[in-house]
Amino acid sequence: MLDTTRRTELPPPSRALPGRQEAMQVGAAHPVLGQSLQPPFPPGVEVAIFGMGCFWGAERRFWQVPGVHTTAAGYSGGITPNPTYEEVCTGMTGHAEVVLVTFRRQRVTYQELLRVFWESHDPTQGMRQGNDLGTQYRSAIYCTSPEQLALAEASRASYQEQLDGAGLGRITTEVLESGPFYYAEPYHQQYLHKNPNGYCGLQGTGVACAVGLVPAG
Repeated sequence: MLDTTRRTELPPPSRALPGRQEAMQVGAAHPVLGQSLQPPFPPGVEVAIFGMGCFWGAERRFWQVPGVHTTAAGYSGGITPNPTYEEVCTGMTGHAEVVLVTFRRQRVTYQELLRVFWESHDPTQGMRQGNDLGTQYRSAIYCTSPEQLALAEASRASYQEQLDGAGLGRITTEVLESGPFYYAEPYHQQYLHKNPNGYCGLQGTGVACAVGLVPAG
């Protein structure tokens, strides 16, 4: 039986759950955006990965952004290959709940996605988001290119200045090069489209972020 204790420290690789070789099978197309949930994506479509606590509300927030091609709920940032939701909940995979966001830069910049990210949750809470406690709910940006990494780090510094001015705490968001993204179970995909009255724990700080106003590089 899996231990579902809400852990607030990441496990060492030697203690992480082993996972499996088989990838999660998900639906073919996004029910809102109509695009494929899985690669290969069309030319000109870029990939971003964000963790903002529970992925249900985070995914809906991004699919509402004009220019986003598709979104998917999943797990990233950890150790265990192809984890299940139950395994992620133990805290022994190292993964965060994340959203895969594919987008066309001609229609929406990565900086604009960063603005949505910072404003849509509280990035100062460590291993939690609101009432959701555990390593899977940490704030994270997993970057798929050196350009994304530079922009994400710059936006973190900029938003920290704005939080400081509002008398709020230090950002705990981890900004890293992306590792593997693992799709979550089908029932998690576009959950709030299927369950409009379902749980959404997103709550921002109320501090606006100007990073989306920076011209694309």
